[in-house]
Amino acid sequence: MASAQLSLAQVPGAGAGSSSATLPSLGDNSELSAAAERRIGDRIAVSIYRDPDYMDDPVLGDYLQSIWQPLMAAARARGELNAELEERFAWEVFLVRDRSINAFALPGGYFGVHLGLIGAVSSADEMAAVLAHELSHVTQRHISRLMTQQSRQAPWMIAAMILGALAASKSPNAAGAAIVGGQALAAQGQLNFSRDMEREADRVGFGVMGDAGYASSGVANMFEKLQQAARLNDNGSFPYLRSHPLTTERIAEAQARAQLAPATKLSGDSQAERGKAQLLHAMMAARARVLAAPGVDGLRAMVSEARQRAATPSPLQAPASAANIRDAGALYAGALASAQLRDFAAARSFLAPLKPLTAEGQRASQTLELLAVEIDLQAGVVPPSAASLDLAKASTRAEVLTQARSLMAAQRAPEVSSRLQSWVASHPRDALAWQLLAVAYGKQNQSVRAIRADAESRAAQLDYPAALDRFKAAQALMRSNPGSADYVEGSIIDTRARQMDLLIKEQALQDKVDR
Repeated sequence: MASAQLSLAQVPGAGAGSSSATLPSLGDNSELSAAAERRIGDRIAVSIYRDPDYMDDPVLGDYLQSIWQPLMAAARARGELNAELEERFAWEVFLVRDRSINAFALPGGYFGVHLGLIGAVSSADEMAAVLAHELSHVTQRHISRLMTQQSRQAPWMIAAMILGALAASKSPNAAGAAIVGGQALAAQGQLNFSRDMEREADRVGFGVMGDAGYASSGVANMFEKLQQAARLNDNGSFPYLRSHPLTTERIAEAQARAQLAPATKLSGDSQAERGKAQLLHAMMAARARVLAAPGVDGLRAMVSEARQRAATPSPLQAPASAANIRDAGALYAGALASAQLRDFAAARSFLAPLKPLTAEGQRASQTLELLAVEIDLQAGVVPPSAASLDLAKASTRAEVLTQARSLMAAQRAPEVSSRLQSWVASHPRDALAWQLLAVAYGKQNQSVRAIRADAESRAAQLDYPAALDRFKAAQALMRSNPGSADYVEGSIIDTRARQMDLLIKEQALQDKVDR
């Protein structure tokens, strides 16, 4: 598969539309169970995890989660997210290294966000508008209803078809290898959402984002911005618009909803918090643009803009002014772009003018600290902050994993393994944390534990055969080297190996049933 890119209308579970408040629920007549839909989603996810364009960036991941979790909570409180779906579905948001403006939902509660989308939106409200719409397609079982229409197709064929659409959006040749037969290709046209489904997703998504605390204007702003951008520069960078045609009616209905929404008058504190949120978003949008691999010329352009901003900084204002927000985004992009170009002196030079801009925002300030550590690690030096780090106090995923890498550079592997053990106990699907834990164990010559952690990282990304191979390798090492692991570790490995073996057999049996 060439890329994880996928237009939202191409798959069951992506799109946008608008509706009246009286539109009935459409998601109640599906014949496909939640468990069956999740199995299809898992099959697709395995391929996405292996794709070179899949990326796990803890900093951007935390930012997306800060938007996603309030949406999930609002959907739950509104009764849109029922207990069965919440338990059975993955509800996982992943990043795609692609400069195009796109996001999509997949069967089983998997959601993809292109870096190009994060870099294009101007606020968390606009990002929430997209995510709330995709979330609503899943909670309303639109994916399941469309897949029910394909009841003659085996689930494995539906998964292959969706993977083919993922590949076809970037490489038609790769799509030919992913799509299983002409029948699946022909059925693809039937997987687009109906107008009623689009309208329901707009209606429900609007309510979800409003209840989650995001500005209702985010929907209309997003529509207008993308439509104008595509009109001026239709160069294939807007797959979201191809799958979500923005009619005048849709934009008008989004604007009408925003006008009818209860007006909120921001207090001084609220205005300050919104300014801090805008500052953080500018930094995260800048990060997305850099990590989307714009090429050497693109990186140099970001560095040049950062130098201009650093030379003529805007007067510092609180709450953050528009000029301060633009400065913060440009300086952050310049620092990260310089590091990508291996000019670490330049990267560090942009941190100083960025620091006063982030001083009043805790999350922005923490993000800047992580960037400083990241630059040092890329330069191959031990970050100065490592001397005083207490990894036990790290709370966010980005802090835990970035500081763990910092302590590894400082030869403090025992502290890293201790903290990561507790982290993966509560976050067992965190493949990157398991990988770091494997390295930490390896540095302490705890080979069996290192192999087991590596196995768990494979299991976290649903690659059960690879995980079983690693667990068996750990068992073989214990047999050939008695005393290399204690009884508890050995018991865990034996249990997990049996679980992987059972999962593989269940998948094989299910494949026979599906076919």
